[in-house]
Amino acid sequence: FLNRYGEAMRLDAVALIRGGCDFPDLWGEVRFYQKTKGVWVVAHIYGLPKNAGFLGFHIHRGSHCAGADFAEADGHFDPEGVKHPDHAGDLPPLLSYGGEAYQAVLTGRFRVADVLGRTVVIHQNPDDFHSQPAGNAGRRIACGEIK
Repeated sequence: FLNRYGEAMRLDAVALIRGGCDFPDLWGEVRFYQKTKGVWVVAHIYGLPKNAGFLGFHIHRGSHCAGADFAEADGHFDPEGVKHPDHAGDLPPLLSYGGEAYQAVLTGRFRVADVLGRTVVIHQNPDDFHSQPAGNAGRRIACGEIK
Protein backbone atom coordinates (compact mmCIF):
# COMPACT_ATOMS: atom_id res chain seq x y z
CA PHE A 1 0.00 0.00 0.00
CA LEU A 2 1.44 3.38 -0.98
CA ASN A 3 1.14 6.73 0.74
CA ARG A 4 0.24 9.92 -1.14
CA TYR A 5 3.86 10.31 -2.22
CA GLY A 6 3.99 6.85 -3.80
CA GLU A 7 6.13 5.45 -0.98
CA ALA A 8 5.41 2.03 0.53
CA MET A 9 3.84 2.26 3.99
CA ARG A 10 5.07 0.06 6.83
CA LEU A 11 2.73 -2.87 7.52
CA ASP A 12 1.81 -2.95 11.22
CA ALA A 13 -0.51 -5.98 11.36
CA VAL A 14 -2.23 -8.49 9.09
CA ALA A 15 -5.13 -10.94 9.31
CA LEU A 16 -5.04 -13.92 6.96
CA ILE A 17 -8.66 -14.62 6.08
CA ARG A 18 -10.05 -18.12 5.56
CA GLY A 19 -13.55 -19.27 4.82
CA GLY A 20 -15.59 -21.60 6.97
CA CYS A 21 -16.60 -25.17 6.12
CA ASP A 22 -19.18 -24.03 3.55
CA PHE A 23 -16.72 -21.59 1.94
CA PRO A 24 -13.43 -23.51 1.57
CA ASP A 25 -12.28 -21.41 -1.42
CA LEU A 26 -12.69 -18.09 0.41
CA TRP A 27 -9.36 -16.52 1.35
CA GLY A 28 -7.54 -13.22 1.50
CA GLU A 29 -5.88 -10.79 3.83
CA VAL A 30 -6.63 -7.63 5.72
CA ARG A 31 -3.67 -5.34 6.33
CA PHE A 32 -3.41 -2.64 8.99
CA TYR A 33 -1.21 0.46 8.68
CA GLN A 34 -0.96 2.83 11.66
CA LYS A 35 -0.80 6.48 10.63
CA THR A 36 -0.98 9.69 12.66
CA LYS A 37 -4.59 10.38 11.67
CA GLY A 38 -5.83 6.81 12.07
CA VAL A 39 -5.46 3.29 10.72
CA TRP A 40 -5.60 2.29 7.07
CA VAL A 41 -7.47 -1.00 6.81
CA VAL A 42 -6.84 -2.62 3.42
CA ALA A 43 -8.67 -5.83 2.47
CA HIS A 44 -8.13 -8.13 -0.52
CA ILE A 45 -10.63 -11.01 -0.42
CA TYR A 46 -11.17 -13.80 -2.97
CA GLY A 47 -13.64 -16.67 -3.33
CA LEU A 48 -16.62 -14.79 -1.95
CA PRO A 49 -20.06 -16.07 -2.93
CA LYS A 50 -20.85 -14.95 -6.49
CA ASN A 51 -23.43 -12.15 -6.70
CA ALA A 52 -23.11 -11.59 -2.95
CA GLY A 53 -23.10 -7.77 -3.19
CA PHE A 54 -22.46 -6.12 0.15
CA LEU A 55 -21.16 -8.19 3.08
CA GLY A 56 -20.80 -7.29 6.75
CA PHE A 57 -17.18 -6.64 7.72
CA HIS A 58 -16.15 -6.14 11.34
CA ILE A 59 -13.36 -6.37 13.88
CA HIS A 60 -14.48 -8.79 16.61
CA ARG A 61 -13.20 -8.86 20.18
CA GLY A 62 -12.32 -12.57 20.26
CA SER A 63 -8.80 -13.79 19.60
CA HIS A 64 -9.50 -17.03 17.71
CA CYS A 65 -11.28 -18.08 14.53
CA ALA A 66 -12.46 -21.38 15.97
CA GLY A 67 -15.78 -22.98 16.70
CA ALA A 68 -18.89 -23.42 14.60
CA ASP A 69 -19.29 -20.34 12.37
CA PHE A 70 -16.24 -18.86 14.12
CA ALA A 71 -18.08 -18.49 17.44
CA GLU A 72 -14.81 -17.91 19.32
CA ALA A 73 -14.38 -14.63 17.44
CA ASP A 74 -17.04 -13.39 19.92
CA GLY A 75 -18.93 -10.11 19.30
CA HIS A 76 -17.93 -6.80 17.76
CA PHE A 77 -14.92 -4.98 19.18
CA ASP A 78 -16.59 -2.32 21.33
CA PRO A 79 -14.34 -1.02 24.15
CA GLU A 80 -16.55 2.05 24.68
CA GLY A 81 -19.79 0.09 25.19
CA VAL A 82 -21.74 1.99 22.51
CA LYS A 83 -24.55 0.80 20.24
CA HIS A 84 -24.10 -0.53 16.74
CA PRO A 85 -23.03 0.92 14.25
CA ASP A 86 -20.77 3.00 16.48
CA HIS A 87 -18.61 0.11 17.73
CA ALA A 88 -14.90 0.67 17.21
CA GLY A 89 -14.90 -2.56 15.17
CA ASP A 90 -17.70 -1.56 12.78
CA LEU A 91 -16.18 -1.15 9.32
CA PRO A 92 -17.83 -0.26 6.00
CA PRO A 93 -19.25 -3.33 4.26
CA LEU A 94 -17.24 -5.18 1.63
CA LEU A 95 -18.61 -5.04 -1.90
CA SER A 96 -18.12 -8.34 -3.68
CA TYR A 97 -17.95 -8.30 -7.46
CA GLY A 98 -17.45 -11.63 -9.19
CA GLY A 99 -16.41 -13.20 -5.90
CA GLU A 100 -13.69 -10.65 -5.12
CA ALA A 101 -13.54 -7.57 -2.91
CA TYR A 102 -10.97 -4.85 -2.40
CA GLN A 103 -11.39 -2.14 0.19
CA ALA A 104 -9.18 0.55 1.68
CA VAL A 105 -10.58 2.66 4.49
CA LEU A 106 -9.01 5.08 6.96
CA THR A 107 -10.56 4.82 10.43
CA GLY A 108 -9.94 6.75 13.61
CA ARG A 109 -11.99 4.34 15.75
CA PHE A 110 -8.99 2.33 16.93
CA ARG A 111 -5.23 2.07 16.82
CA VAL A 112 -3.43 -1.01 15.49
CA ALA A 113 -2.28 -1.81 19.05
CA ASP A 114 -5.95 -1.98 20.13
CA VAL A 115 -6.83 -4.72 17.64
CA LEU A 116 -3.72 -6.90 17.71
CA GLY A 117 -4.78 -10.35 18.86
CA ARG A 118 -8.41 -9.79 17.84
CA THR A 119 -10.24 -11.08 14.76
CA VAL A 120 -11.68 -9.82 11.47
CA VAL A 121 -15.00 -11.39 10.42
CA ILE A 122 -16.85 -11.35 7.09
CA HIS A 123 -20.59 -11.99 7.28
CA GLN A 124 -22.92 -13.54 4.69
CA ASN A 125 -25.28 -10.54 4.49
CA PRO A 126 -24.91 -6.77 4.48
CA ASP A 127 -24.91 -4.87 7.74
CA ASP A 128 -28.21 -2.95 8.12
CA PHE A 129 -26.55 -0.27 10.32
CA HIS A 130 -29.32 -0.20 12.94
CA SER A 131 -30.27 -3.65 14.30
CA GLN A 132 -28.82 -4.38 17.73
CA PRO A 133 -26.47 -5.64 18.81
CA ALA A 134 -24.57 -6.23 15.54
CA GLY A 135 -26.42 -5.08 12.41
CA ASN A 136 -28.18 -8.32 11.45
CA ALA A 137 -25.37 -9.22 9.05
CA GLY A 138 -26.04 -12.93 9.36
CA ARG A 139 -23.78 -15.92 9.42
CA ARG A 140 -20.02 -15.57 9.74
CA ILE A 141 -18.51 -16.95 6.54
CA ALA A 142 -14.83 -16.05 7.01
CA CYS A 143 -12.44 -15.03 9.74
CA GLY A 144 -8.81 -14.04 10.33
CA GLU A 145 -6.71 -13.44 13.44
CA ILE A 146 -4.95 -10.06 13.57
CA LYS A 147 -1.19 -10.49 14.13
